[in-house]
Amino acid sequence: MKISDLPFCTVDWSAVDTTEHKGEQGMAYWRMSHFGPIRVRMVEYSPGYVADHWCSKGHILLCLEGSLETELADGRRFTLTSGMSYQVADHAEPHRSTTVTGARLFIVD
Repeated sequence: MKISDLPFCTVDWSAVDTTEHKGEQGMAYWRMSHFGPIRVRMVEYSPGYVADHWCSKGHILLCLEGSLETELADGRRFTLTSGMSYQVADHAEPHRSTTVTGARLFIVD
């Protein structure tokens, strides 16, 4: 990732509008800002959330609260808890997320 032409700025995430995204089960609530081609999100998954798609987008994802299970298309599974992250490139490994307890995430993509 190359970050260029981005002056210093701050984001008050509590002031960013929330959009709802229905999963196969549960809901995802996104607060999103764009900085040139970079999308930055605060995402909250409701308890019992199951993604309704396989994602091929690259992300840097930090779990702030809760627990998130990420399944890769090859069957591997990874559990992230508060303070853990994952990084994946665009089109590298399709993945999808679920959570039993709910999770709050910070995502850059």
